[in-house]
Amino acid sequence: MNGNEPRLTVGEKAQIAWLVARMAKRGIADDRQMGGRVDQSDLQRKVDRVLDQARKREERTAREGK
Repeated sequence: MNGNEPRLTVGEKAQIAWLVARMAKRGIADDRQMGGRVDQSDLQRKVDRVLDQARKREERTAREGK
């Protein structure tokens, strides 16, 4: 894990795992015969949002703990 990535709760891990599974499903469904690429940016934004919320949660708990 990268140094700036937060520790995730069980719920956050499950949510990210679900989103990654959806990304994989979209990737498998892409036939690429017509040169098309499946846009997964919406799912990536959701993963980024979960990580951002986890960072904010960690910062908030660190401030409250002091």
